[in-house]
Amino acid sequence: MPIAAIWTGRILILIGIIGYAYGFYGGNASVTALIPAFFGIVIIALGHLAQAKESLSKHLMHAAMVVGLLGFLLPSGRLAMKFSEITLSAAYLSQISMALVCLIFVLMGVRTFLSARRS
Repeated sequence: MPIAAIWTGRILILIGIIGYAYGFYGGNASVTALIPAFFGIVIIALGHLAQAKESLSKHLMHAAMVVGLLGFLLPSGRLAMKFSEITLSAAYLSQISMALVCLIFVLMGVRTFLSARRS
């Protein structure tokens, strides 16, 4: 699971950098475009710590799941509130991408936790 956390974090960082670069070249760069990258940094750090500290791995992966769940709920809630105004802009695509990546990560984590619990 730490490897999945590291890769999820990398993808989130990439989403944030692409969103910021798009805004920068369009002349309206905003730090909020980097929000997926901030989530990604936290998830990567937790993944690396879980690899380094085997005794804390379970707790660190639970923390990563909480960050991933927040990474799904926050943009999903924002998208739901503005559902009637959604256009295919870079901001909405970034939010959708972040929500989907985090949802996949959380679902993978839940599946892993359930299979570990069964065995």
